[in-house]
Amino acid sequence: MSDLNELDFTLELNSENLSKQTEYDLFTEAEDYLRDLAANHDDLRGAAINIRQPAHGATPFLYEVTVALYSRPEQLAATQKDADPQLALKGALDAVGRQVRERREKLKKTWEQPGSQPVDQEIAEVVAAENANPNES
Repeated sequence: MSDLNELDFTLELNSENLSKQTEYDLFTEAEDYLRDLAANHDDLRGAAINIRQPAHGATPFLYEVTVALYSRPEQLAATQKDADPQLALKGALDAVGRQVRERREKLKKTWEQPGSQPVDQEIAEVVAAENANPNES
């Protein structure tokens, strides 16, 4: 269980061409969102957020925000593009948050996990019994 006063994982934010104040505001928003997502869970280990401007010219600047979430059992990531870096960050955080919630819900359904069917359990018991008494055949 996570203590809400302490972020139990590291958060890194890298950006191009953003003011220090904008970068701070985005970091704070991401930290708050991820703190809420991690509350009462121990599956999140860290996050890296990359904010860049992949293209610009005749069109308005587009910000591309990628949130990589270091979590168990596997890493998750989401990318969002928007003319506003805050909206791009919000979209990427929402997408990675949705992935985390879906994975948590799936992991709760232990009856759907491999090896949890009665036949699988019976086979495991037979194999265990055979391995416990290798001389009996």
